[in-house]
Amino acid sequence: MMKLYSIFFMLCFTFFGALAQESFVIKNVTLFDGETIIDKTSVLIEDGVVKKIAKRIKGDYTIIDGKDKFLMPALTNCHVHTFMVPQLYEAANAGVLTLLDMHGYESVQQYMTSMRDQPNAARLYRAGYAATAPGGHGTQYGFEVPTLEKPEDAKQWIADRVAAGVDHIKIIVEPWKNTLSHETVKALIEEAHANDKVAVVHISKEEDAYQVLSNGADGLVHIWTDKAMPQERLDALVKNQDFFVIPTILTNVLVQPLFFGKTEAETAVVEAELLKEVKRLYDAGVPILAGTDPPNANINMGTDLYRELQFFSKAGIPAIDVLKSATSLPATRFNIGKIGFVKEGYIADLILLSNSPLESMKNISSIERIWKAGVLVKK
Repeated sequence: MMKLYSIFFMLCFTFFGALAQESFVIKNVTLFDGETIIDKTSVLIEDGVVKKIAKRIKGDYTIIDGKDKFLMPALTNCHVHTFMVPQLYEAANAGVLTLLDMHGYESVQQYMTSMRDQPNAARLYRAGYAATAPGGHGTQYGFEVPTLEKPEDAKQWIADRVAAGVDHIKIIVEPWKNTLSHETVKALIEEAHANDKVAVVHISKEEDAYQVLSNGADGLVHIWTDKAMPQERLDALVKNQDFFVIPTILTNVLVQPLFFGKTEAETAVVEAELLKEVKRLYDAGVPILAGTDPPNANINMGTDLYRELQFFSKAGIPAIDVLKSATSLPATRFNIGKIGFVKEGYIADLILLSNSPLESMKNISSIERIWKAGVLVKK
């Protein structure tokens, strides 16, 4: 019996020792810290945390040569739908260490959120079930979804999500099926805010976008696709509301031939209009966040996020703000905690690139190393 205990102890020691964060310095690297670019600096990582950023760091540390390389926070995908644990590994292997789920099966997601500290898995933050009407969008995926019909239902519906431990609230307004009234959506938003939860809304029409934002939604998880928002409406929203948009350009482009039978030329027109509208939002001062809505349109949890960032760049958004869309902006807008930045005291979720995305956003795929809380992600 004592021998068995000894073997068990040694196995535990070996396992947890392998997960222990080492102390190391990434030396002489170009750093994007989530806000600004710092040239030729060094970053000290200890116990899974960024301890120091300086030109020179003294001490007996493992040195990683960062010369001609680019260091930045790990990425966040702001709109996903997770149903299986392997999706967490797929994301992490691409440097996407945070996933924001926008509708799924609550009990499965609850287990997946318990894996946030595992070194090779992305951290999952979830909305749980999205708020939708009976027979509405979100009810067609093969699992039972609690629905609501009127403003008076909002209080209990939000209380149930809070009791389930969700991180944010997702609401669906989709008129191609039975959908929630704007009065009910407003009540949901107010209840979410009363419970200190960010409230985001699925829309596809410009009119619905304007209404839900006017009613206090924190953000949209898609951009409208039917027409451009009138300038006076956009100006009024920016003046009176503080909101963000997750455009999901990649999803909207890919569904054109898949679901609507659009030709390549017709899809190109849709893409051009989407990029133009996203740039209008950016120019108006609206924060743009990156999300791809996988597994819709066969989009993956990891590398396809690079394509969304490339769309932002193609739209004319400056590279540094494209990087913010998948790093610091999600962390601050969803109140996630000390991720999304490479600053002293923040969790060391990092990616090291061979080539700078400031030169071309295609370089976002040139990842050499990924660290989650200071532990190298095994690819």
